[in-house]
Amino acid sequence: MSIPLSYNLRNLRVRWRSTLATMVGIALVVTVFIFVRALAHGMESTYISTGDERNLIVLRKGSTAESSSQISREEARRIKYMDGIARDEHGEPLASAEIIVLILLDRVGGTGSANVLVRGISPVALALRPQIRITDGRMLHPGLRECIVSHRIAERFAHCRVGESFQSGKTTWHVVGIFDAPQTAYESEIWVDADEARSAFRRDFYGSVLLRPVNAAAAETLKQRMLADRLLGVKVQTESAYYREQTQSAGLFQFLAWFLAIIMTIGACFAAMNTMYASVGGRTREIGTLRVLGFRRRQIYASFLLESVVLSLLGGALGCVISLLFNFMSTGTFSQTTFAEVAFQFRVTPWMLGAGMLFALVMGVLGGLLPARLAARKPVLDALRAV
Repeated sequence: MSIPLSYNLRNLRVRWRSTLATMVGIALVVTVFIFVRALAHGMESTYISTGDERNLIVLRKGSTAESSSQISREEARRIKYMDGIARDEHGEPLASAEIIVLILLDRVGGTGSANVLVRGISPVALALRPQIRITDGRMLHPGLRECIVSHRIAERFAHCRVGESFQSGKTTWHVVGIFDAPQTAYESEIWVDADEARSAFRRDFYGSVLLRPVNAAAAETLKQRMLADRLLGVKVQTESAYYREQTQSAGLFQFLAWFLAIIMTIGACFAAMNTMYASVGGRTREIGTLRVLGFRRRQIYASFLLESVVLSLLGGALGCVISLLFNFMSTGTFSQTTFAEVAFQFRVTPWMLGAGMLFALVMGVLGGLLPARLAARKPVLDALRAV
């Protein structure tokens, strides 16, 4: 003979105040757990979807990012005109010598400032990145202090709309276009002419060369040729591989997610345990009655443990619903690799929701073990005296 589930559900309803308080506590723990995981996943997805497997990126050997790489103008010119690089309709090599610099911009509404990436590009940069398109204004003209900005930069920073201008140092940049770079790292960048960037920021070098080989065989030949050239001293990898390496900056959020999970799980388990202890203390008569009716200790143990699990799962479900409200919400954070703000979207996946429910299940089991044991071990005579 087993205790019906309706008995446990009825007790949760009768003691609705403590039930609701525990549910909210567990829901907040699950929400924070999913929230931080979604933050890390959103950043990872942004970087992973940025690169193109067809492109090769050339950096200085030993550098970990474009911002720390230095390639001279002579080296960039040699790389640009190597055999095996595809050409556009005008016969120009699809190779863009680029440079990355950091500038400080004020946020919209005067709410502070942040570092923003400025990418100096060549005229063929858009041909190498077909996922990017100009949505407002026009493409910048080489040789002028013009720039195009991503729509997220335009939304988050002052003086970044078409027709406006912002100043960096002694240079004034005129915004002539807004580009859309959906779910890529380019959403956090401002683009200017590469030679204008070198002049304005006093750089005698480029940071990288992005190029498109004619085919996979040419890509491997180009890679081996550049790696074997000791005068160049460069490293070569696919653009996709390069951006996958940049996801290491999301490691901080991965650590934070698990650290918060452990700390908050302990607190949530104590909350569930406290609720169940109070429930056991207030149901001495019921426990005695159950024992007199012939229910065994293991059945009472299972009953109270099940009640704790149901309570936690209800809280977990509430936490999952709350976390879905943040799905695809845009935000930005500081990147440890580029030292600039990176814009991205939260990504709540079914796997995260499942992990949140499993998380709640673990809290319910841990929080209900000791109270269920106490209920099962109550002496029958003590229980009957309370009747």
